[in-house]
This record gives sequence, structure tokens and C-alpha cells, in this order.
Amino acid sequence: MKKYFITGLLIWIPLVITIWVLKTVVDVLDQSLLLLPTAWQTENWLGIHIPGLGSLLTLLIILVTGVFATNFFGAQLVELWHEVLHRIPVVNSIYSSVKQISDTLFSSSGQAFRKALLVQWPAPGMWTIAFQTGTPGGGVAEHLPPDSLAVYVPTTPNPTGGYFVIVARKDVVELEMSVDQALKYVISMGVVPPQK
Repeated sequence: MKKYFITGLLIWIPLVITIWVLKTVVDVLDQSLLLLPTAWQTENWLGIHIPGLGSLLTLLIILVTGVFATNFFGAQLVELWHEVLHRIPVVNSIYSSVKQISDTLFSSSGQAFRKALLVQWPAPGMWTIAFQTGTPGGGVAEHLPPDSLAVYVPTTPNPTGGYFVIVARKDVVELEMSVDQALKYVISMGVVPPQK
């Protein structure tokens, strides 16, 4: 009886959580429909709300923004917008931090989270998965051996919390697995090993 119950849980829990996360994301993105004039909202001309329509509108807004920002005129406006936000005292610190992180994570030329590594953490002889985030720069690099790496050691099962550490390249093992596989391994607390 217990075996069947656990098997049922293992089937339903991931399914329910996936549906809940997707519903939450769609509900949040559907709020973009409130930007439209009242007459254009589906409740007024169809009489019903169409779930997911706001998600499509949000994706369209993001795509149009990207197209606009990549031409010369749009790039100038974006630069002006950044300068304005950098002059507002409280907004400056929040915006700058978030922009720097998003530029690092989503930039195609950046090296953040491009490699999965094995490092000794939190003590010698204990190994964990980490992700290379780059190489030390600025004044920090002057005080370290020349062949050092900046790595992020995620916590389990929530990888958004973790530790930033700098280690010697000779002390890390580069893994032959994708970042996605390594993240799945971390989140599952080692229960779901990566497939070869």
C-alpha cells in the first residue's frame, strides 16, 4: 500500500507543481492586457477572458522592444534611458545591480554559467558542483595567483542561493556535462545523476 502511495505521489507532485508554476507565469503575464484600452480587452468584445493572450502580448512587446533597441535611433534612446535611471538615487543602485546581473547571465558573449565544475567545498576532501562565472578582475586579481577562476557554488535544493568563491584553476575539475544537467543534479540533491 505504501509503495503504491509513494509511486502515485512521484507522478502527481511534479505534474501539479509544473501546472501551478505555468499557471502563475501565465496569470502574471496576462496582466499586460490591462495596458490595452478597455474596448480592446477580450472580456468586452468576446465576453470571456482568454488565458494566455496576455502572455502572447508580453512576448510581442519584448520582441518589438528588442528590434527597436538594436537600431541606431532605438539604441540612442535606450542609452538616454539608462543615464536617466542612473541619476535617480535609490533607483540607481537597484537598477544598476539588476542590469549588471542580467547582462552577465543573458549575454551571448559572457562566460557566466558556461561550464560546470567540481570543486572542493566547504572543506578539502569534500566535493561539490560549481559553475564558472569568469575570472577575477580589478584590484582582486592583483592579490591572487594568475591562474584563478571565479566560481558560483549553488546551495541545494534551491540553487538561487549560494556562494561566490575564487579558486585556483588547478584545484577544479571541469565536468563533461551541460550546465542544465549539473543544475538538475544539484536541485535533485544528487538523486538524479546526469546521463552520459
